[in-house]
This record gives sequence, structure tokens and C-alpha cells, in this order.
Amino acid sequence: MAAPSKPDLAYCPIPDPSLPLDDSILHQSSSDGIVPGHFRGRSLLSVSDLSRPEIRRLLTLASFMRDAVLSKGSLQLARGCLMGLIFFESSTRTSSSFQAAMQRLGGMVVPIMDVARSSVMKGETLEDTMRCLQCYANIIVMRHPETGSAARAASVLDIPLINAGDGIGEHPTQALLDLYTIQAEFGRIEGLNVTMVGDLKYGRTVHSLAKLLTHFPGKINLVSPESLRMPDSVKDVLRQHSIPFTEHTSLDEVMSETDVLYVTRVQRERFDDLNEYERVKDAFIITPELLTRLHAKSSLRILHPLPRVNELHLDLDKDPRAAYFRQMKHGMLMRMAIIAALLGKA
Repeated sequence: MAAPSKPDLAYCPIPDPSLPLDDSILHQSSSDGIVPGHFRGRSLLSVSDLSRPEIRRLLTLASFMRDAVLSKGSLQLARGCLMGLIFFESSTRTSSSFQAAMQRLGGMVVPIMDVARSSVMKGETLEDTMRCLQCYANIIVMRHPETGSAARAASVLDIPLINAGDGIGEHPTQALLDLYTIQAEFGRIEGLNVTMVGDLKYGRTVHSLAKLLTHFPGKINLVSPESLRMPDSVKDVLRQHSIPFTEHTSLDEVMSETDVLYVTRVQRERFDDLNEYERVKDAFIITPELLTRLHAKSSLRILHPLPRVNELHLDLDKDPRAAYFRQMKHGMLMRMAIIAALLGKA
């Protein structure tokens, strides 16, 4: 996480001090070495900016958020705070979960979802758009099709920026909610056999998740068509952290030992050559019959960042091993934790 020049702007005023503020989360003791205010004013651009104690802290905060939402429905940690939400690419789950997260925290949202009607179409630069948006907000969430755009945007801001996906670069909040889902399903993260399958070249979610898993050693299997293999830059990170990984073009050799099957969609929008897309789009289709034939574990958990096309058969939805909709519920909780932390509220 990169610290902005004026982190005090990330603090939100409480409009009426006489109103009760639910600050129980603020006073939880911590043994992870993270002091109060440690995250305040920082931006979340890449999972590489996070240390293991910081990741653990966010996982813990997400669990607090779960308990608070179940017991109270909402909190008032972000009362008086406003989030600017700007998406230059289409989104359903990420945008709605961020809005729900901010509102569950008692904050407000200014969504800019139709960029085609914004000043960007008049030729305004990304930097100027960000400078203007920060005049109204305490924190900004941005998705953009250009890799590295989040770093560009954050460089001109005095308030925190959350990268909600920058091209084929990273998607840090998705990877954090994926990690939280794995912990919730297994009670641990370390020592698991994680198989990532599908589009590993353009899939920013697997880029971020693979990097996060270097803090929780296990084994990683990378399964994809030859043309969609994991980028060398990500594999280099795995090597630097001595994380064992293997590469395959078929699930046959790894399914029986897999604990977490992380499935990705082959993204049509990332292909310049549509003939290549047609050639690989159906390379991996996960069905109940496939799981049986390849002797998948009864304890297997199937994750997917969604949306799906046809890579997950609808019959899988009834299988208790399918965790992708539980994964979506975890998304709001983790994003609540991230927002509260960056605003200095937890």
C-alpha cells in the first residue's frame, strides 16, 4: 500500500457527536503487531503491498464484520464518510459489494458507473478525473482497463484509492476475499493444494491470489491451455518465495490431490483475435461427472470470481463443494474490513 502525502484527508467527520458510534471493533486487542491507525490513509493497489501480519489483520477484521452484520445488520464506523466509486469497465459483483460494504458501515456512495456519459468522453485525463472526484470523497474505488492505471490515479490523490481491477494487472480485494473464503471453508490457509484453472494469462484474480498465497505456503497447480499460461512475472514471484508449483494442460494429473479448485472464465474481452478465443473458450468445463471421473476429494472446494459462462455446469450449484456463492457473501465482508482500515476506523 502506498501512503498518500496527506493521509489526514482520509479521516471522515462525525456529523453529530451526540449520536452513538458503534466502535466495538476499534477496541479489539491485536496480537499481530498492527497498531491502531496503521492502515489509515493508505491506498490498496496491489497485494504485493501487504505483509503477512497485515493480511492476517484484514482477515480478522472481516470476521468481526461478519459477526457485526449478523448481529446488528450495519455499523456506524464510516458515518460521515463518502466513497467515490468509478468504473471504466463493466461490473456487477465488485461494484455492488463495495456499495453494500460502505452502506453497511454507515457511509455514503457516489457511484459513477456510466463513464460513457462522463467528462472522460470529452478528453479529460485519468489524473484530472481523480483530482476532481477526491474533492467530494474520503476514499475512491476504481476499475480501469489499463494495467498500471491504479498507480497512476493514486499518484495524484491525497485520499486512499482501492484498485478494483486494472486491466490484466491485479484485483487485490478479490484475492483477499478469496483468501478469506479459503480460511472460512477449511479453517486454515497454509498447507493446502490449490489448483488454478482456465485463463491464467489475462485473469487478474489469479495473479493476485497466487501472490497472496506466497504468505501461506502450500502447493499450487497451474492448469491452462498453452496460450493462456500464467505470466512469467507471477511465476517468478512464486519461485522467489520457494512456493512449489506445477504447470499442466489437463486436470487429470492434479484433481485427485486438489483442495481448492479455483476456476476462471476465459475472458472474451481480453482477446484481440476472436478466433483464438473460440479455440480455447471451452478448454475446461467443470461438471459433476468430471469431478467423479477424476476422483475429486469430498472436501474439495470450488471457487470462481464470477461471472461464469459455461465453465461451471449449473448442476454443480447443488454440490456442497461449490463455494462460489458463499465466496460472494464474503466479498462484502472483506471489503467492509478494507474500507474501515483505510479510513482509519479499525
